[in-house]
Amino acid sequence: MTPALQPKLETITLEQYEALPENRRVEIFDGVIYDMASPSQIHQSLSMELSNTLYNYVKNKKGSCQVFSAPFDVMLSDNPLTIVQPDIMVICDKNKLDGKRCNGAPDFIIEIVSPANPSDDYIRKLYYYKNAGVREYWIADPRRKTVTVNYFEENNLNVQYSFDSTIKVNIYDNLYINFSDIAELL
Repeated sequence: MTPALQPKLETITLEQYEALPENRRVEIFDGVIYDMASPSQIHQSLSMELSNTLYNYVKNKKGSCQVFSAPFDVMLSDNPLTIVQPDIMVICDKNKLDGKRCNGAPDFIIEIVSPANPSDDYIRKLYYYKNAGVREYWIADPRRKTVTVNYFEENNLNVQYSFDSTIKVNIYDNLYINFSDIAELL
């Protein structure tokens, strides 16, 4: 018996991606478009708190890194085209920034899990971020009230914390994020 053939998904180029309407929120994995839902209120609140914590740390230390939040494109690969919009990212190599996007892996990424598609953050993005060279990747899950830390440089994967924990940002020597302070605001 011959196995059924899977339909070939249509892929797009960078030029086609850049021609999409600005209000269409998508990510591209291996050239295939995936639409993104609008974030919820709790998602936005958590994103703002975490972004502010990271931004204030970098600013106070007069560091060379920059903090960005979605929507901001990160092109992990141009062939096949892979463009993501992490919820929060820290980019320390200014040569990766071209005014439109980050070209290459950010140093640190936080994704906030959407209830509609948790496998995106736990499986798909974990795979792409690790293989692209992201140094550290956190998955904040408001529904489960957990943070999963993946520190790829030390091969520490899927280390679980609760929202009442204080968690070290491993790419920095002395940055700790107290999630219990943040969870109180949600």
